[in-house]
Amino acid sequence: MSEKPIVKPEPGKTEFSQQVGEMAERKLKAQRYVTKTVWSGLGMIGLVGWSVSMPTLLGVALGIWLDKRYPWDHSWTLTLLAIGLALGCVNAWHWVAKENREIHQQEEDHE
Repeated sequence: MSEKPIVKPEPGKTEFSQQVGEMAERKLKAQRYVTKTVWSGLGMIGLVGWSVSMPTLLGVALGIWLDKRYPWDHSWTLTLLAIGLALGCVNAWHWVAKENREIHQQEEDHE
């Protein structure tokens, strides 16, 4: 265990009241961060889900249409499914990386 450095209390405050104030400040900061993190996490789940599923489903729909209109030796549906899935994953990675940068920037700003 490391020892806490001895900090002189601010003028007009006792050491105990300063410690209580610091603890209350840390608790409020933690509550704000947890609430924000929970909502951010739920929003990110939805964003990632839509970011991956929409290009995939659009690729499948276009592939089915192309298979009916322009038959090919290979399946347009499977080809566009793979392309849509890849694009969706890249899109989701972009959003997650952006949110991660914003969270780290906010943490640095608060410290």
